[in-house]
Amino acid sequence: MSGILDLHRRRAVGEPFGGDGLAELGQQVDARIAALEVQNRRLQTALDSMSQGLCMYGADGRLVISNRRACEMSGLPDGAFIPGMTVYEIMRANPDLRSLADAAHRQRVAHYVNVTALREPAVYQLDLPDGRALRVTHEPTPDGGFVDTFTDMTEGKQAEARISHLALHDPLTDLPNRTLMHDQLEEACLRAERGEAFAIICLDVDQFKTINESLGHPVGDQLLRAIAERLLSEARLTDTVARVGGDEFAIIQTGIDNAVDAKIFASRVLGALTLPYSIGGHDVTIGVSVGVAVAPDDGTDPYQLLKNADLALYRAKLDGRGCIRFFQPRMDAQMQIRRLLETDLRKALGAQEFEVYYQPLLNARSRKISGFEALLRWHSPERGMVSPAEFIPLCEQIGLIDPIGEWVLRQACVEAVKWPVPARVAVNVSARQFRGGRLIHTIDQILRSTGLAPQRLEIEVTETMMIENRDEAVDILRQIKRLGVRISMDDFATGFSSPSYLRSFPFDNIKIDQSFVRELGVKRDSTAIIRAVTGLCGSLGVTSTAEGVETEEQLALLNLEQCDEVQGYLFSRARPATEILSLFERFGASLETDSAIKPVRFDR
Repeated sequence: MSGILDLHRRRAVGEPFGGDGLAELGQQVDARIAALEVQNRRLQTALDSMSQGLCMYGADGRLVISNRRACEMSGLPDGAFIPGMTVYEIMRANPDLRSLADAAHRQRVAHYVNVTALREPAVYQLDLPDGRALRVTHEPTPDGGFVDTFTDMTEGKQAEARISHLALHDPLTDLPNRTLMHDQLEEACLRAERGEAFAIICLDVDQFKTINESLGHPVGDQLLRAIAERLLSEARLTDTVARVGGDEFAIIQTGIDNAVDAKIFASRVLGALTLPYSIGGHDVTIGVSVGVAVAPDDGTDPYQLLKNADLALYRAKLDGRGCIRFFQPRMDAQMQIRRLLETDLRKALGAQEFEVYYQPLLNARSRKISGFEALLRWHSPERGMVSPAEFIPLCEQIGLIDPIGEWVLRQACVEAVKWPVPARVAVNVSARQFRGGRLIHTIDQILRSTGLAPQRLEIEVTETMMIENRDEAVDILRQIKRLGVRISMDDFATGFSSPSYLRSFPFDNIKIDQSFVRELGVKRDSTAIIRAVTGLCGSLGVTSTAEGVETEEQLALLNLEQCDEVQGYLFSRARPATEILSLFERFGASLETDSAIKPVRFDR
């Protein structure tokens, strides 16, 4: 550079510099240009290696320099950004960006152009039609120009969208979850306040836990997805279908005129869901209970409406499941009564309000006692004697049947040890107690601690329990039998495929349901059923017990049909433990080993 200045000085003072001077000047200019080109290439290389796009504009608002990443982010080939172009010309060069300028995003583009014109720092997001999102950082330069840098935020935006979606949708079925459903319910309630009717429909899959346990959770998951697909196929685009719990779904049905529309839709949904499913090589058929509340008649508060629909669903379950029930105001009062009963029931065990009563089992021919069935009774200080039919199902629903059932089993064994003869004691066990395998350990521990001989204990199970989970139930029953405990099937012939259970498991006793005994001599089919059961028991070497015997005529007919054992009001109702000795004194004892039992003296 000093050489060039020296040549200028010579020219100014008139000094000659000749051809050699011109050559020297040209060489220096060429060298300087080459150096600048190297610097420019290095600068461009540096700019092109950036992960961000960059455009630098002069004070006149025209492009000075840009990098390859800016073209890539704009969807243009390298070199499409030509120095001298304005921001608007650059945007018009890209068809996608031009559509932004020409159509729905015109305001956003105008905002971008305005920001560049203001020459003030700014950061904003530019959403492109192909779904990409660019963060634009606008920085003024000291010479009056500005620099725009572009950062691709697409992955972050997509991740944010995925997180937002997951927060509002069920991951298994991709249906809206409870949170999103509540949002939609609130919007529907606002419209209901203006007179627009809609229905909230709650659905619950009956006995879904049994399907999960018997066929496995993968099959259960596929079933839930299949249910979701059927719900979506029945609903309209304006309806909201949500999964709000494990096997619980809800539908917000909009655009209806009245409850009749909701009933028609709910009936169609129920019909669709109960058609057979083919899942994982299994043919699965389910039952569904449905509860419906209709706005604005049943309210316009979202929480109250959902509560009312749940009350209707609970009513559907009480009425036998597999049906539709609409909310009625009295359901709320009934639920309040149930909650009070539940509260009292939870306190009853600790307050020693329960007592075990015993109803004798007698030899049908000798009328002597062969054992007793232990039956739970509840003496409530406020309610008096509460019927087992009223509180036992509630115990199962709220999870109290496990501790209460264990208490009954222990009390029965403790009492049986005190009896003057080794008669057996039969204890009912619910399906819930079979879950988890704890029952085997409980029975073993109670027998050891009380000293009751295992063969004196008889566990009664229902056919319904066998139907719900046959394989697991049979396995547990076999383990119990290995302890030496007797097994009895209660309410035989009231379910399905009863003989198959006798083949799969060697029961010691079969109890004939009292509904058949009650109709003895009245309906021919009842007599035929009892004859078939006693004949089957005889051929299998299993004893038969008839429940609900109330008349001498019924007893005579049962003897004709070779029934082994009877139980009923003809002999005695269930009595407290304090009256067992008097029952022995009244009827005597009938045991398989009578000859080995020493005479018992009954003292009052």
